[in-house]
Amino acid sequence: MNMMSGNGSLPAPTHPASEFLAYETECRSALKPLLAGLLDAAEAAGWNRRTVASTLMFLAAQQVSATET
Repeated sequence: MNMMSGNGSLPAPTHPASEFLAYETECRSALKPLLAGLLDAAEAAGWNRRTVASTLMFLAAQQVSATET
């Protein structure tokens, strides 16, 4: 099942990572519709939207922790 919106690709950043605020804002804009689609799909499958959002935060935190060594 393809839960990505559009053609399934993310746009590349146009700001360098050194421009933190612009880079992060751009990242949020790129991911927001994908996250909304994932939340909608999970809710349609019967999951509680709040639980799914909380679980995604937990999984994201694990990813951050895994890269910090």
